[in-house]
Amino acid sequence: MTLKRATLKSLPPSVMATVVMFLILIPAVHSAIVINCSEPSQPALLEALTPILKLSAIRPVMNMNTRTNVNMSFIMYGILGVDEKGQLLLTFLWQHFWWMNEFVSWDPTQCGSEKISLPRKKFWVPDIVINEFMDENTAPFVPYVYLYSDGRVHDAQPIRVVSSCNLNIYTFPFDIQNCTMTFNSYIHLAKDIMIFLNKDAKTITSQSKSVMTTMGEWELLDIDSHHIEEHSEGDYIDELVFNVRVRRRATLYVVNLLIPSCFLITVDLFSFLLPPQSVDRSSFKMTLILGYTVFLLIMNDLLPITGNTIPLINVFFSLCLALMVASLLETILITNLLCGSADFSPIPRWVRVFVLQILGRLVCLPQKTKKKKDSGMKPYTVATQQKGDGPPEEKGPVVDDKALQELRSLGRDLQAIRLQVEQKQGGSQSSEEWVQVGFIIDRLLFGIYILFVSVSFITIIIIWVNSYSQ
Repeated sequence: MTLKRATLKSLPPSVMATVVMFLILIPAVHSAIVINCSEPSQPALLEALTPILKLSAIRPVMNMNTRTNVNMSFIMYGILGVDEKGQLLLTFLWQHFWWMNEFVSWDPTQCGSEKISLPRKKFWVPDIVINEFMDENTAPFVPYVYLYSDGRVHDAQPIRVVSSCNLNIYTFPFDIQNCTMTFNSYIHLAKDIMIFLNKDAKTITSQSKSVMTTMGEWELLDIDSHHIEEHSEGDYIDELVFNVRVRRRATLYVVNLLIPSCFLITVDLFSFLLPPQSVDRSSFKMTLILGYTVFLLIMNDLLPITGNTIPLINVFFSLCLALMVASLLETILITNLLCGSADFSPIPRWVRVFVLQILGRLVCLPQKTKKKKDSGMKPYTVATQQKGDGPPEEKGPVVDDKALQELRSLGRDLQAIRLQVEQKQGGSQSSEEWVQVGFIIDRLLFGIYILFVSVSFITIIIIWVNSYSQ
């Protein structure tokens, strides 16, 4: 025995440490190494664990063909946000990993403790990563792990996850996003490390909802998981996939974007009740378009960045702006028709029949009765004088009566005025017909405008409701 100790002392320090570990591991090739403590205290336990802590460079199994089973779970403590432009989901997780260290075990009564916390760098730790991780983890670093008397190791640490996610913002702000988090070993194959779920997905969801403190824009719906199984005899990397479904809280966008837009389009709708021949109507609509454009510029930060598809809310705003512009163009057309009707040619017969009679009844426009001409009044012309209807001419010598000449001159002037009045009456009748056509077209376009706005809004609302109720 003295010779053996002398031989060990004569060896170099590096070789002596290897021989000591070999002598320790020989008796327990198929079982954990039992640690004997000199007294039931943590210093004595740490001193007994010192040879084991030197094995942190290798996977803690006696046989290299033995698989290390890692049980994991996490709690989602908060949803920090979603970056639509970068297609990223920001979350904060509390991770928990459990695995067996076959190199160590002790008697809790003899060593005085069932578990002990030791520095992480003293142990082999599985290289479990998230495949979708896109940025550096800025969460606080936890330098310790727990080692239990039966060889179990518990590793718990917070992590700020910036993961890639294929975001679909078509139904913004009533969108629901489904993002995946794939946990797997970075380098070890499935024959070395297998990942198992320590808790079921429903428990993870309920615990996450109970501890979640960030109740901002996003709401956690549920978390489910599935295990990707490969059949290539262990020559693959084991993966555990979690599907995280989150829903956007739409109250802010409804109050700040949708409701003001509906108010503005309603005001533009009722502006058809203003007189179309008035200049105030066109100026009012132009002011409304300008105000809506300024409103969109102010609220531009609340709108999502377009990705693969155009968000439905952008289509909604474009539709509202297009309707306002179409309403202004219609007002310009009707105003031009009403104000310039006196210079137009007489209305064609087919327009009078189709518009005044058919469409006029459709929009419930009252028909104006034609004024009857006075049949008893006849124009005073030279022909009537020749027929004897006018005042008889004096025969005989010409009577140079100044009063009679004045009366005849006045009669001719009155006749010319009467002819002009009759021409004016014919033109005013044509102008009134064109005015009626303008009013009928305005009423008809007003009804089409209401129908189009109603159908468009109802369709968009149905799409949003269906997407939000999924």
